[in-house]
Amino acid sequence: MPQKKIVILGTGGTIAGVSLPGKSGAYDAAKLSVDDLLKHSPALTAAGLSVVSEQVAQVDSKDMEVAIWQRLLGRSMHWLAQDDVAGLVVTHGTDTLEETAYFLHHVLAPRKPVVFACAMRPADAHDADGPKNLTDAIRVASMAGARGVLAVCAGQVHSALDVQKIHPTRLDAFSSGDAGVLARVEQSGQIFMLRDWPLQDAPLSQRDIQRVVEARVWPRVEIITSHAGADGVMLQALLSATSSKASGPSPLQGVVVAATGNGTVHHRLEAALLQAQSLGVRVAIASRCALGQGATPPKDAKAYALDLPPVKARIALMVELMLTAGSRP
Repeated sequence: MPQKKIVILGTGGTIAGVSLPGKSGAYDAAKLSVDDLLKHSPALTAAGLSVVSEQVAQVDSKDMEVAIWQRLLGRSMHWLAQDDVAGLVVTHGTDTLEETAYFLHHVLAPRKPVVFACAMRPADAHDADGPKNLTDAIRVASMAGARGVLAVCAGQVHSALDVQKIHPTRLDAFSSGDAGVLARVEQSGQIFMLRDWPLQDAPLSQRDIQRVVEARVWPRVEIITSHAGADGVMLQALLSATSSKASGPSPLQGVVVAATGNGTVHHRLEAALLQAQSLGVRVAIASRCALGQGATPPKDAKAYALDLPPVKARIALMVELMLTAGSRP
């Protein structure tokens, strides 16, 4: 029987960062290669597994771009299609991890595990958390029955659908909200399941996935927040900036409203949304609340609600517009 492989795809982030001399707590992200991380991380391989690595990108995740998502999607498809690959691990910065993970969940819906590993401290810190997170991610990726896009941080296993960064400095910077974590990885390496692996979105067709991989221009979708005193000035500025200059930004095609409460929107902003809709802009409503993401759209806005936080709702709307509104690679 051929030996099963775990493939590590590197994208940079704090897990690959190095400290800045003479500056306490300061560091540069995305300086070490994924091969460097494997050299300095103990006990990475599980029995009967081999580890293969590939550098997909080298970026501080605050600077994540859709072009990197496309490369990561393409390489993930390549490796997951191979029978001897048990699963993937993606090293990634924490700032936009939830977005990249949700993108793969939504577009790829993999039946094999794709596990994100990250860190809150640089690789050369005396108490670096990256090596354990990477080791734990490999353990999860090699676990029998594991599936879907997951994230491992501080001994907790999250679903890409639920995970959100909730703290800027804590080692356990992520939460799965009301849904709760999927599993815990103990110091011994044992994995204790707390609920079943996540239900997958219906996978896109291979043709549609390829369109996402190859798209040269993505639909412009922006996030606008409803708040006390909100009006339509920001939305009107976006419409003006993207409609009057042929050489300027691409036209605004969608707006996600980070709405108050259960999808409520200030009446002045709602009026501006109706105007945008009359110009063909798609409007989606998501709650800005950290927990309980359900949102009911305002009845007059003719918008639709997404049971996702705003940054993930934006990804879902971008992909939908790309595939259904005539966008072509």
